[in-house]
Amino acid sequence: MTDAFNNPYLRDAVLTAPPEQLQMMLYDGAIRFAAQGRDAIEAEDHQKAYDALTRAQKIVLELINGLREEVDPPLVKQVSSIYMFIYRKLVEANVNKDAAVLDDALKLLRYQRDTWSLLLEKLRAEQAQSSSPPPAATVQSPLPAASGARPPRTPPTAETGYRPISVEG
Repeated sequence: MTDAFNNPYLRDAVLTAPPEQLQMMLYDGAIRFAAQGRDAIEAEDHQKAYDALTRAQKIVLELINGLREEVDPPLVKQVSSIYMFIYRKLVEANVNKDAAVLDDALKLLRYQRDTWSLLLEKLRAEQAQSSSPPPAATVQSPLPAASGARPPRTPPTAETGYRPISVEG
């Protein structure tokens, strides 16, 4: 069982969070595990570094798997390239126990998280200004919360346009 299902608070938070909040949780988790990996590299605790960086890698893979190319192919291609770069840096840092390489990945993860946060604030402000919330079909993001296991791809739900998230360590 994963930590999310061993921790009732975390499990409930994941199961009840809207898709955009799940995306934020993925960024937070990737940053947290990468930072733990960095601390472990500096402490020369190779097993702890491996475990933390492997978890960060899995989260970045979830971010990649959650991209929805059909919404905006050029944007998804760019974001996918960023995620793949982050993933490669996490792997390289893990293999070589290199904190400097890991700093590159952490910098980009933090930037992506900050960008996502700004987007959510902007959407909330726009929704607050309008008298009624826009229909779900008009507010589609190519960057949903992570998808379920592949293959097969889980189709988006009618209400949100997002696929359910799978939660791994």
